[in-house]
Amino acid sequence: MFELIIRKANLPDGRIGVDIAVKDKKIAAIEPQINAAAETEIDATGRLVAPPFVDPHFHMDATLSLGLPRLNVSGTLLEGISLWGELRPLLTKEALVERALRYCDLAVSQGLLFIRSHVDTSDPRLVTVEAMIEVREKVKPYIDLQLVAFPQDGYYRAEGGVESLNHALDMGLDIVGGIPHFERTMEDGRASVEALCRIAADRGLPVDMHCDETDDPMSRHIETLAAQTVRFGLQGRVAGSHLTSMHSMDNYYVSKLIPLMAEAQINVIPNPLINIMLQGRHDTYPKRRGMTRVRELMDAGLNVSFGHDCVMDPWYSMGSGDMLEVGHMAIHVAQMAGIADKGRIFDAITVNSAKTMGLKDYGLAKGCNADFVILQAADPIEALRLKPTRLYVIRRGKVIAQSKPRITELLLDGRPATVDSGRDFVPRT
Repeated sequence: MFELIIRKANLPDGRIGVDIAVKDKKIAAIEPQINAAAETEIDATGRLVAPPFVDPHFHMDATLSLGLPRLNVSGTLLEGISLWGELRPLLTKEALVERALRYCDLAVSQGLLFIRSHVDTSDPRLVTVEAMIEVREKVKPYIDLQLVAFPQDGYYRAEGGVESLNHALDMGLDIVGGIPHFERTMEDGRASVEALCRIAADRGLPVDMHCDETDDPMSRHIETLAAQTVRFGLQGRVAGSHLTSMHSMDNYYVSKLIPLMAEAQINVIPNPLINIMLQGRHDTYPKRRGMTRVRELMDAGLNVSFGHDCVMDPWYSMGSGDMLEVGHMAIHVAQMAGIADKGRIFDAITVNSAKTMGLKDYGLAKGCNADFVILQAADPIEALRLKPTRLYVIRRGKVIAQSKPRITELLLDGRPATVDSGRDFVPRT
């Protein structure tokens, strides 16, 4: 007797109509047909069953704060940072926790069960850190939440920034963050990368830095990050987020940079929605869109994963917690519209992101955790195109969210018709 069997499931790797059996919260079998009983059975009816979505780059301490204390009129990155500076002294632990938990509810409804959030450590009160640690514990039964100590105003630039970041790590944050391009000088940025990598090596922690989130092609802190990764033996445990300056760099320089990044096994995290919204703001036309060189990085063997970054906060007034929306945008901006390309994009919001976060027992194989999302779509390509309803969200073999299929009844000149938004099929009589 199994705890759960999902029948007639399509998998992201192309297998069609298979059964998935769950026992002891793990995947016990994936076979064309499992002749056994289960306490619960779900008929996927040829729809896509995927591992849950993973967001390796988010700011949960800022989420859902849109309009507090005012709106970002220009919509720029720098005004967003300034606005966050106005809001920060007004933050309370209770409000931070309440907004974050509301977002986590939204995330579960979207099949998003793994999130890495950067937590601002520039305010010496560290109320953001206290709040996000509480949230991490509260959501542990259904979301794995990793927390990055992030010196939003600069590790060296912010008054007391060095002490605050170290205190945040002492309080229990999981990852060392940084923002070298926001230091006062390029040299300060370089020095911050070295210091932060040293801290990570000494503490045995991973690194995830906002790196070169600018249109300036001379912002080359990713080079320093890769070199320091090798120096401190942190290969595979370091992520460079954004990397938008690479969009504008000289091709010859990039031809040397990417192999250095590959040697350091850097995890790359572009944020398609935010990158194209915030970059190129000083341009007239042609206007740069700013997202880093996704195809070239993937082709070089680097692990590329996509983050949502923001939802309704000082930097981004939109967002839905839907990683398929992130992937959908990436297809357009990276110009990766081929069939194989779309498969790589789907990987970037699932298995690649799981690798970035160092998740264990993630995926669709025997012995992996029984975590799934069943979508109203037949395959990853259709899922990226339609951003369909999440019919079931399953955590350790237990359904934690479900929705009815989206079916529309049309009344067209007396000819009854229905549209199943997942199957893209319109039967007519």
